[in-house]
Amino acid sequence: MSTAPKAPLDPARDELCINTIRTLAMDAVQKANSGHPGTPMALAPVGYTVWSQFLRYHPKHPDWPNRDRFVLSVGHASMLLYSLLHLAGVVEIDEHGTASGKPAVSLHDIEQFRQLDSKTPGHPEYRMTTGVETTTGPLGQGCANSVGMAMAERWLGERFNRPGATLFDYKVYNLCGDGDMMEGVSSEAASIAGHLKLANLCWIYDNNTITIEGHTELAFDEDVATRFKGYGWNTLHVSDANDTQALAKALATFRETTNAPTLIVVDSVIGYGSPNKHNTSAAHGEPLGADEIKLTKKAYGWPEDSSFLVPEEARTHLHDTLLARSGGEYDAWQRTFAGLKEAEPVLADEFERMRAGEMPEHWADAQQVFEADAKGQATRAAGGKVLNAFAQQIPWLIGGSADLSPSTKTNLTFEGAGSYSAKGYSGRNLHFGIREHAMGSIANGLALSYVRPYASTFLVFSDYMKPPIRLASIMELPVIFVFTHDSIGVGEDGPTHQPIEHLTQLRATPGLLTLRPGDANETTQAWKVALAQTNRPSCIILSRQPMPTLDRSVFGSADGVAKGGYVLADASKGAPEVILIATGSEVGLAVQAYEKLKAEGVAARVVSLPCWELFEEQDKAYREQVLPSAVTARVAIEQAGPMGWDRYVGANGAKVVMNSFGASAPIEKLQAKFGFTVENVVKLAHEQIKGA
Repeated sequence: MSTAPKAPLDPARDELCINTIRTLAMDAVQKANSGHPGTPMALAPVGYTVWSQFLRYHPKHPDWPNRDRFVLSVGHASMLLYSLLHLAGVVEIDEHGTASGKPAVSLHDIEQFRQLDSKTPGHPEYRMTTGVETTTGPLGQGCANSVGMAMAERWLGERFNRPGATLFDYKVYNLCGDGDMMEGVSSEAASIAGHLKLANLCWIYDNNTITIEGHTELAFDEDVATRFKGYGWNTLHVSDANDTQALAKALATFRETTNAPTLIVVDSVIGYGSPNKHNTSAAHGEPLGADEIKLTKKAYGWPEDSSFLVPEEARTHLHDTLLARSGGEYDAWQRTFAGLKEAEPVLADEFERMRAGEMPEHWADAQQVFEADAKGQATRAAGGKVLNAFAQQIPWLIGGSADLSPSTKTNLTFEGAGSYSAKGYSGRNLHFGIREHAMGSIANGLALSYVRPYASTFLVFSDYMKPPIRLASIMELPVIFVFTHDSIGVGEDGPTHQPIEHLTQLRATPGLLTLRPGDANETTQAWKVALAQTNRPSCIILSRQPMPTLDRSVFGSADGVAKGGYVLADASKGAPEVILIATGSEVGLAVQAYEKLKAEGVAARVVSLPCWELFEEQDKAYREQVLPSAVTARVAIEQAGPMGWDRYVGANGAKVVMNSFGASAPIEKLQAKFGFTVENVVKLAHEQIKGA
């Protein structure tokens, strides 16, 4: 907690800064002819109070690991954050991680609000604008991200703090609204935060009672504070967002709370200061209009004809206040870290690698190698062994499942792994409960806080996780999503648990690697690929049913997974007559069909294609080598929907895929019903050769 003295209160100066934030929001939205001015206007006192009196933040070092985090879950109010970053004089950190000397958000950037390639997009974008801690906009995501950030602080503190030498004790402030409170992901995240007693977390709830359709009484009248008390939160109420003294008192109470997260309910009037106080345009994400802006500025005592005015006192005060409060703490932190480097150089090196997004040296040497085995094992089982081997080499690899670790095999079982809980935050096994949506969003928050997270559930339940997977891709976060029970191989559980369209959905997500390994050794390589990523997430898709472990002295090396696709088995002489292409649990079926074709004298090739994205990144020569265009007789085999396979088999190629939902029956019955048999694949291969 900061011990630096607060700047002396000066109501006139504070009001000047608050009105600067309000008018910048109005002017930026008006010039863009697009955006949401009302919420930044109403919440300007809230954001300003947090930043001016409480936030531990060094504007010249916005990447300081122990800075407090300010999350704007109400991402439509982005001009509030951009104005704060501008007034704070935050310095830009470039793509190489060094201070560029330029402002993170200049006045010119604010004037370019919502314009192409500007640093002030419509919703805050991580990596695009220094000072934006996470990409927000889809309501509820910032709330759950903030829980991940708070969980990370507790874990980092347990690992790196020493008596008298604290490296991590930051706080997380999350500004949220009625929309966040209605989205289910926020409830999931709040529930787990209360369970974990994350006293470093504060949500400030803008209770303005307005949504796009009108007053919240149309659909929302619950007692939010009572709900959060039920989650185990400490709840406070500020009846007027303009009462900065009451806000400061509530925030001070949060800082003193040690046994629970805090919710501060703040009543506000959207578009505050506008003569038309519940302004329809402000609420609905439209400019106020020139006439109303003039009237509003007059109400503020502001020059009516001014545009993007930043008075000199407002320009310097917030920056100077942050420096006065946090400069000494930043210097002390640097000395503390220097002491750690001297006393425990291995531990210090660990954090430097975490911060740089690097792995320990020789981490990949721990990769598992599996002996050939006709009976084989489920790739989920192999995946558990691979994960545990790598995790022992990567101390900051932590994660868990949505109550399914015994089934997804993602428990870390080695000595010292432990469980993360309110009784001790050092454990590396996270227990998310049956909260898939929040799990994915919390994982993103963890990834934004130096640790390397993985999260697991059944593939069919990736439906609950589409928003955080998408946002992980947008933010370029190397989160690893582990999805087991990959197909109709789930059998008796039936259509509700048998994923069909899910692979297509994941493959359609830009920047996401979807890896579906075909045996135990491909599983090793899939984990190796995923862990090697620095700026994109990965999904590893694993089976419940056993799959043969192929003899790699006979078949192609599983190292080919790194290229996304490779020749697994080939014709003994000359070009193949037909190519069988498969992923995951269908690779073994393709090999069986290949062996039968080979016995019949047919020259066949098997291509394992575990990751389409990586395969498409290979040069044309390699892709032609694996899938020669001259060979048009092709059969695709995958227990999933057909979309996308034309790319690899052509318009006339055969596809053994799912064109409907599954059914409840033993796996053998299902495979026969839907054509996943050696006989059907061989038949289609002959038809392809005949028609080529």
